[in-house]
Amino acid sequence: MEKRKLSFWEIWNMSFGFLGIQFGFALQNANTSRIFETLGAKIDEIPILWIAAPVSGLIIQPVIGYFSDRTWTRLGRRRPYFLIGAILSSIALFIMPNSPTLWIAAGTLWIMDASINVSMEPFRAFVGDNLPDHQRALGFVMQSFFIGTGAVVGSVLPYLFTNVFDVSNVAPKGIIPDAVKWSFYIGGIVFLLSVLWTVFKTTEYTPEELHAFEANSKKDSQNLSHPETESGVSTKKQLLLGLVFAGIGGLISFLIFENSLAKELYILFIGLIFMGVLFVIASQLRTKKVQNGFTIIMTDLLNMPKTMQKLAWVQFFSWFALFSMWIYTTQAVTQHIFGTTDTTSKVYNDAADWVSVLFTVYNGIAAAVAFLLPIIAKKVGVRATHLLALCAGGVGLISIYFIGDKQMLILPMLGVGIAWASILSMPYAMLSGALPAAKMGYYMGVFNFFVVIPQIVAATILGFVIKQFFHNEPIYALIIGGVSMIFAGLLTLRVNSRTKIEIHE
Repeated sequence: MEKRKLSFWEIWNMSFGFLGIQFGFALQNANTSRIFETLGAKIDEIPILWIAAPVSGLIIQPVIGYFSDRTWTRLGRRRPYFLIGAILSSIALFIMPNSPTLWIAAGTLWIMDASINVSMEPFRAFVGDNLPDHQRALGFVMQSFFIGTGAVVGSVLPYLFTNVFDVSNVAPKGIIPDAVKWSFYIGGIVFLLSVLWTVFKTTEYTPEELHAFEANSKKDSQNLSHPETESGVSTKKQLLLGLVFAGIGGLISFLIFENSLAKELYILFIGLIFMGVLFVIASQLRTKKVQNGFTIIMTDLLNMPKTMQKLAWVQFFSWFALFSMWIYTTQAVTQHIFGTTDTTSKVYNDAADWVSVLFTVYNGIAAAVAFLLPIIAKKVGVRATHLLALCAGGVGLISIYFIGDKQMLILPMLGVGIAWASILSMPYAMLSGALPAAKMGYYMGVFNFFVVIPQIVAATILGFVIKQFFHNEPIYALIIGGVSMIFAGLLTLRVNSRTKIEIHE
């Protein structure tokens, strides 16, 4: 029994929900720092206020993946999570631009990003569930197309409201401009409607059918011998890793305290202590023959396939670069290009609107080249394609430092857009064939660790680094990001990918 080949429009419907998800995500990325700064946040405080986004993803995505692997309702296994996340995200998008204080905005960001994660995580597993191996690359590329398209419109909305519909982009101190508010309202509506399209226009295979597909695959059938917890990691190794993580986290936290370093640095290393404690608890429960969702999640985390382990490092440095860009582009452009830090001035808000345009450009490029990537990959291979794309993005970020004209800032965004399109598709195409089908949702969620951990690292150390070493000049955060993205490209060469790319669909 094999999965049937889906038509172009069936794959289109499967991926359409990403249009709304990225619409909301783009509004968040392009405007959150602006909202925080308008509500009184200082430059070095902004990264730590963003911490909600990666922390929520770190916790929620593997949990949602684990439970969606084991869910079956009248709406299927993944679609209930699409719908719940979309409803909550849409509500948060309406609330965010009306936040009266900085702490309410930070709390709303937490809720909004958690809700986006609930919707987004199962979409990756949705492709693995419904498509045969040779169509998965097309499925992830289709998602990249909708991600780029949604982000284009979401990013440019504040600029359009100001320059086309004559909606004000300035407001009194501490008040979010109307152009931003209306952009978020539209985003909430589009988010919900696009996800509803996917929910009601698609179907899912039943658990029995998925089991039959898995049993028919020689590779997957080998994984059935341990349907819950793999045997690869012993309880002793799990205990040792837990103690090492907790010890390192505790030692560095003590050094931070002794040297009176920035308090935000605690977050990263207290998180390391917390992860170590969880590994210790899981190892002790396994020793006592206790098996539950917690022990399965914490043990399978250490049983990642080798391809996934190598791709994890690529993702880490790619997303560190992206998060550096999302946090600091507004501040870098307003200061380095426009020469202002006054959030109430027209110059500042015009510059912030121009950042929305720049984000529109890179997302538009991502949508435009999404279907070109499989053609390139078929010629030179998936690894080389990803390497070239990441290098283009890294060079783009670094080059912003040398530009003094706002129009010329469009050129670096071309490289960033190519990298973004590849980041959204090529790693997942390489990964999906290396995962056991019964745990597709869980491992896609775990893979997200290496999307959110670098964001936590960026949020905890970038503010400190920029303040201590670069005199609070945010342009240097973009240079750091560019170097990180090029390094990620080089790490791609370590990945042994046998992904077959077919483009005749």
